[in-house]
Amino acid sequence: MLELREIQESVTSGTLAIQVKHLHKSYPNKKAVDGISFGVVQGEIFGILGPNGAGKSTALEMIEGLRQPDVHPDTALIVDGLDVQNPKQRKELHQRIGLQLQTSSLFEELSVRENLEMLAMLYRKARPVNQLLKEFDLEQKAKAGLGTLSGGQQQRVALAAALINDPTIVFLDEPTTALDPQARRNVWSSIRALQQAGKTVILTTHYMEEAEVLCNRVAIMDNGQIVALGTPAQLIQQYATEQTIICRFEGKAIEANLLSHLKAVTNVLPHGNRVTLHTTNLAETMIALLYTVEQNGLPLAEITTHSPGLEDVFLNLTGKQLRD
Repeated sequence: MLELREIQESVTSGTLAIQVKHLHKSYPNKKAVDGISFGVVQGEIFGILGPNGAGKSTALEMIEGLRQPDVHPDTALIVDGLDVQNPKQRKELHQRIGLQLQTSSLFEELSVRENLEMLAMLYRKARPVNQLLKEFDLEQKAKAGLGTLSGGQQQRVALAAALINDPTIVFLDEPTTALDPQARRNVWSSIRALQQAGKTVILTTHYMEEAEVLCNRVAIMDNGQIVALGTPAQLIQQYATEQTIICRFEGKAIEANLLSHLKAVTNVLPHGNRVTLHTTNLAETMIALLYTVEQNGLPLAEITTHSPGLEDVFLNLTGKQLRD
């Protein structure tokens, strides 16, 4: 688990929109959140990644004021300057934040406009519904029942609903799950627009590419703890330095020991007529590999390389794929 000092050092500048210190949540058979601490800077897109059961949803619900944290003397939970543990301030918080949850709280029997107008009545300050319909390209679907919309259109409605009260902080829980690639990229554009409008965005996702493309910083959770925090580039540099070479040979399998001695190679994984090499120096290994192929007359048909990304970071830190 990262120490509080390390968490504080990761926030180099800027006013904090969210301050979390020593947050705990336990159940009879499980410690769901184990003393996590982190800060989110105003105006950034902050990602929280973790396998199922890591504690990220429980942590978010406490930060959003939807779930009570365990009583602990060192716990502090400040969101938009409000103490979430104070009942009166928590009520005020719900007027200021926007939530887009995994499970929609909207009504499929109502039209898009009716859903937004109903939500607007719950807040003392609400954005004009017509403005949101235009902003999320929903004007042509305003009278359509929510249940008749495509997945991408429903996600745009959910984003519009999360912004109905013009929040300062927006929480998005897996906003692109089950969307096709084009719909996913449309939602990405909407999330970037939130940041450009000065909103702070907290994002959970099961898509590593999404986190790399959108997030300024990422916290990785596992077993209720934050095990790494930083920019995607920082995490890749620190936890996933090895690159990968994948070779495909014509016709026959290649003995792993024939390639295991190559310069900078740390691991060789044969898969039939394919061999995967992990290397700490791509250039040195490529030169040695091509020399070995030529000297031994190996029938090399294809060679590809893979640079490390957040997926490799996640696997190295947790031993799991993100969707495990």
